[in-house]
Amino acid sequence: MGQKVNPIGFRIGLTKDWQSKWYAPKNKFGEQLIEDLRIRDFVKKRLYFSGVAKVKIERITTALRVTIFTARPGLVIGRQGGAIDEFKKELEKMTKCEVFVEIQEVKPPELEAQLVAENITQQLEKRASFKRVLKRSAQMVMNFNAVGVRIRISGRLGGAELSRAETIRLGKVPLHTLRADVDYGFAEARTTYGAIGCKVWICRSERIGEKPAPPKRQDSKRRAGGRPGGRGRSTAKKTKNN
Repeated sequence: MGQKVNPIGFRIGLTKDWQSKWYAPKNKFGEQLIEDLRIRDFVKKRLYFSGVAKVKIERITTALRVTIFTARPGLVIGRQGGAIDEFKKELEKMTKCEVFVEIQEVKPPELEAQLVAENITQQLEKRASFKRVLKRSAQMVMNFNAVGVRIRISGRLGGAELSRAETIRLGKVPLHTLRADVDYGFAEARTTYGAIGCKVWICRSERIGEKPAPPKRQDSKRRAGGRPGGRGRSTAKKTKNN
């Protein structure tokens, strides 16, 4: 059996950070955890076509800060900030506390695994050829100087009676290398013949914890004669002969 680990949770503290930052006592932990899930679901449904990559939540006593990473910040903010104000009021009504909303742009969106997965599922819902979609998406990621990409879709591909899986891989995606900056995303395509799952792994770089160069070998048994191994004459012997 395969022992599968989420690449993001596997690298927390090295190349990834927590998406929720707060502390709660034992009797309130469950409520706030469920509230975080509701906030994320609400943001994804409301701003689905804005390209939301991830949502970070921070809690400060009675206040709440929500940071939205999106590929299209203009659609989220709206004209003169009208859309973001309405969005903020709905969050305050849901959480019953003061909410601060921050918008951060994702650059480039082609290297965000979650956005790539959602883009693939949107094309599959429009009945595009899954093989063409896989090749085009993988090549698009590699064109933005990614180290490697791996895409896997599974389900009733092309409306087939039996479900199967299709995988494409370009470059290298070292899932067991902790210093590698690997991003992971998952999305589902709701088609007329069933759900199709899409998983995307993108290796951006291995810049953290690069292997040091091996040290030069030094021979500790080097004699005064000059050549290693002791085949040359010693200085004392030369002086005696002269």
